[in-house]
Amino acid sequence: MLEQKLEHKNIKPTAMRLLVLRQLVENAVAISLKDLEATFEKADKATLYRTLKTFEEKRLIHSIEDGTGSLKYALCEEGCECAPQDQHVHFHCVKCGETYCLTKCKIPQTHIPSGFKASSASMVYKGICANCN
Repeated sequence: MLEQKLEHKNIKPTAMRLLVLRQLVENAVAISLKDLEATFEKADKATLYRTLKTFEEKRLIHSIEDGTGSLKYALCEEGCECAPQDQHVHFHCVKCGETYCLTKCKIPQTHIPSGFKASSASMVYKGICANCN
C-alpha cells in the first residue's frame, strides 16, 4: 500500500521514503523534521529534509506553520492539489504541543483584490485538544 501511494505520486519508493511515509500514515498528528530525527536517530537530517520536500512538491503531504517556529507535515487528503480551496484548518494544542488537521473544516474562501493571486492559505486555531481537555 505504501509503495503504491508513492508510485501514484511519481515518487520512487526508496527505503527511507517508505519509512517516513509509514510514520506519517501512523501518526494522527502533524510531525516536524525534529520529530522524524528523533524517530530515525541514525538517519541523515538532510535526507529526511529532502524526503519531506519531495513529498511536499509531489503533493503527498502539506506543511503547516502552527506558530511554534517549526514546520510540521501531514498527509494530504485523496485528490488534494494543495490549492487554497483544498486547504483545511489546523488546530495546535498549547498544552501537549500537537498539531491536528481538521480536514472537515475547510478554510473559508475570501475575495482577494484584483492583481493578487493566492498560492496557499493557512488557518490555525490554538487551544486545548480533546486529549488534553
